[in-house]
Amino acid sequence: MSAFLELRNVRKEFHSSSSKRPIVAVEDISIVLEKGQTLGIVGESGSGKSTLGRLMLRLIEPTSGSIEFNSIDILNEKPVQLRKLRSQMQMIFQDPMSSLNPRMSVRSLIGEPLDIHKVGSPSDRKAAVAEIARKVGIELSALDKYPHEFSGGQRQRISIARAVINHPSLIVADEPVSALDVSIQSQILNLLMDLRNEMHLTFVFISHDLSVVRHIADRVAVMYLGNIVESAPTEALFNNPQHPYTKALISAIPQVKSHLTTSERTERIILRGDIPNPASAPSGCHFHPRCPVALPTCSELVPLLRNYSEHHEVSCHLVDVASAK
Repeated sequence: MSAFLELRNVRKEFHSSSSKRPIVAVEDISIVLEKGQTLGIVGESGSGKSTLGRLMLRLIEPTSGSIEFNSIDILNEKPVQLRKLRSQMQMIFQDPMSSLNPRMSVRSLIGEPLDIHKVGSPSDRKAAVAEIARKVGIELSALDKYPHEFSGGQRQRISIARAVINHPSLIVADEPVSALDVSIQSQILNLLMDLRNEMHLTFVFISHDLSVVRHIADRVAVMYLGNIVESAPTEALFNNPQHPYTKALISAIPQVKSHLTTSERTERIILRGDIPNPASAPSGCHFHPRCPVALPTCSELVPLLRNYSEHHEVSCHLVDVASAK
């Protein structure tokens, strides 16, 4: 199957007046996403997840690298051409209150993408708004209300309706459930999966919650300080993690220990300190100052992202040592 979304050596640097060195938010990342696949991107705050998501849609410009969407090099597209592509690639943001215009009614908010792309007649657009509102669980009687009159979960449903009303093929969802109550999270996740299956969507799902990602993703990429340190099919990553950072993240998932056998229980791995400032990233493997099993070479050499097994990639000197034995 050919790549639907492909990033090659994508890098993003930000420049600050307080630092002579550029701040590298995304460091030469390559990703291949197939049509219909859901890719989960996980990592702590500050790992570069949201920046990578925005780069995928060219909401921000990369410093270098290439991005192809459906065989189109979107970095070489002119504004007019890129505008036409926008209907096919959409984003769902973490905080719907800040991404929805408080002065627009819900009807206008959901229908705005149709207006921008001049889809159908006014009556067609009105019918499309009513249909997508029904699909996402918004009462038709509520369409003339404003965002502040809704709960957080309902506002996220409005954001989802806006994102899918033009029948896009790619959705980048940036922490879409992290600000919601747990009971509402499951409802929104189920809604996203229903829409994915019904509308044949390709998803990039960004989150710091591995249990949520395990529920929705086909494949998971783990990010740390601008780099992908491990990438694998979801069950392979959770059942056989190789990078120490991945192991620490998985060990932090709450467990109902009364339901687990002794062999199934995992010991919590406590990481020292916080994720470093990207303006002064550590040498070698960026994770080595916090790694409980770091080797001397980890502070000197940058590990490459290599195949550990079929479809399973790891960037770690320890894995290289283990493979050599």
